[in-house]
Amino acid sequence: MSQLYKTHVCTFFLILVCGIGWGQTQNRVTILVDAFGKSDALKQDWGFAALVEYNGKRILFDTGNDSESFAYNVKTLNVDLKRLDLVVISHRHGDHTDGLHHLLKINPKVKIYTPNDEYFGGPTPPAFFRRPVDSLPAHMRYFKGKVPKQIPHGSPWKSANLVRVDSVTELMPGIRLVRNISQTKFFSETPELSLAIDTPQGQVLLVGCSHPGIETILTSMTIPEKPVHVVIGGLHMVNADEKEANRLAQALLEKWKIKNIAPGHCTGEVTFSALQQHFGKNYLYAGVGTILDLP
Repeated sequence: MSQLYKTHVCTFFLILVCGIGWGQTQNRVTILVDAFGKSDALKQDWGFAALVEYNGKRILFDTGNDSESFAYNVKTLNVDLKRLDLVVISHRHGDHTDGLHHLLKINPKVKIYTPNDEYFGGPTPPAFFRRPVDSLPAHMRYFKGKVPKQIPHGSPWKSANLVRVDSVTELMPGIRLVRNISQTKFFSETPELSLAIDTPQGQVLLVGCSHPGIETILTSMTIPEKPVHVVIGGLHMVNADEKEANRLAQALLEKWKIKNIAPGHCTGEVTFSALQQHFGKNYLYAGVGTILDLP
């Protein structure tokens, strides 16, 4: 394991005694939700959520698949959701958003950054209105033939303090969001945000599912001269075969010069294995309850 990173999993006793250390200034990422882990004190669930603590700032990245499971793990890990600086939701899928129901009960005014997606109240896709038929009578036409320039879509999060993101957005000095969308037919309507943090050892990249492709996301990083020191989160390779998993692992090492990898969620067991073989000691275990210390 890299000397610049340490990973450890809290036992139930240590969680009760020490919690996540809200009074400390340690730079770290704590995995709050995932479907694998070492601790029997935490619930495993399909989905992803992580707490980022960096330079005194506290950022919740995604909220998991089930609000009750998210709430249970948050309580068990002694995480105070009232003391967040902001929240980032990577994309609209329920396994990353359902915990918002619990979060908004605890901290209803917290600022939540989301993709500018219809699920979060963004505009209804204009494709629905690109083929007008002027010969139809007005009562058969959308909006009687006078379609508004933008039509906000219905959203379950209308009361939330949402900031919808269309492009690279600086949250605070050295911490920013990058936005990508898949260029294939799969997930081409699902924009996704990733969180990038500048550290003395390089960039830390948190990803939710990497639907656009992890290499596409890496291409969009805004400071190419700074290496990516670690990638944390889901790589959406759950259905990949060994050939593709090994290709990606080799590319991340040789082409992208990734120093450390901490895969989770939808990365897939075949890809876990390939990444572990290629990265060796720089493969960082990141099951639920794991704390990854950042440089």
